[in-house]
Amino acid sequence: MRVVIQRVLSASVTIDGQVTASIGSGLLVLLGIEETDNREDISWLVNKITNLRIFGDENSVMNLSVNDIKGDIIVVSQFTLHAQTKKGNRPSYIKAARPETAIPLYEAFLKELQAVTPNKVQTGTFGADMKVALINDGPVTILIDSKNRE
Repeated sequence: MRVVIQRVLSASVTIDGQVTASIGSGLLVLLGIEETDNREDISWLVNKITNLRIFGDENSVMNLSVNDIKGDIIVVSQFTLHAQTKKGNRPSYIKAARPETAIPLYEAFLKELQAVTPNKVQTGTFGADMKVALINDGPVTILIDSKNRE
């Protein structure tokens, strides 16, 4: 699994002109699932995301996690995080999981994330054409790949 984590002041997801998710201070998580991902990847990533100390403490030092600040989270599925661009100019998405594999893993990821975070986890809709808006705070943007554990 690959994630792009963005610390935000606010973020929202709009589908067909309707806002389906909207948060204040917290995290926007773009989640890409590949065919070889499993429950171990989910557990490792959920732990990493919820404990990542990227929010400022009383001294403006990044010492607090999203759970510490009781921040909001939006998770958006994004298969394009597995784009391969080595050959030609058209990205290949061959490593991205097909829906029959990705959807159960996406739902398991959301369930596990919701179980360990104090606020409701909001989402986009898997496979939908989504418009994602955000005000990045910092900006702070973190890339994590569960296969590399970095």
